[in-house]
Amino acid sequence: MDPAEEKNSKAVDIYRDTWVRFLGYANEVGESFRALVPVSLVWGSYAVATAYVTADAVDKGKKAAVAHGDNPGKTTRVAVAVVDTFVWQALASVMIPGFTINRVCAASLYLLGRTTKWPLPVRKWTTTAIGLSTIPFIITPIDRSVDFLLDSSLRKVYGSGEKHK
Repeated sequence: MDPAEEKNSKAVDIYRDTWVRFLGYANEVGESFRALVPVSLVWGSYAVATAYVTADAVDKGKKAAVAHGDNPGKTTRVAVAVVDTFVWQALASVMIPGFTINRVCAASLYLLGRTTKWPLPVRKWTTTAIGLSTIPFIITPIDRSVDFLLDSSLRKVYGSGEKHK
């Protein structure tokens, strides 16, 4: 590996290697708290997660532009980097986990209401705890599933081995 490649491989990606990555989980946290907070805060958590996804896609586009310099096909490679990152992140960080946590929490609240005599505030806090504790367990399966989905569809269209990573 030449020194330039080694330097690039050790570069810190703020969207993947720092605390900024956790902004992508904002909507899962928002969904977990849905039973306790105004719905506007839940939608605000989606705005934070979507801003993260967009910023990561723009960052990967800028990196692709630098990497491809003035080479032919640069515009296409930049577009592929942006689209691939945005679609992957939108699915894996916002849509699928948000829906999953929403349904886990809705089911939990419903089942607690049917099977316990706990007061509503206790059921809501328990639902929130269940939602928050579910987040770490859904990340890897969702990420792998989105990889498979994009490898089987969109990535075949643009014929690239480039992925969001």
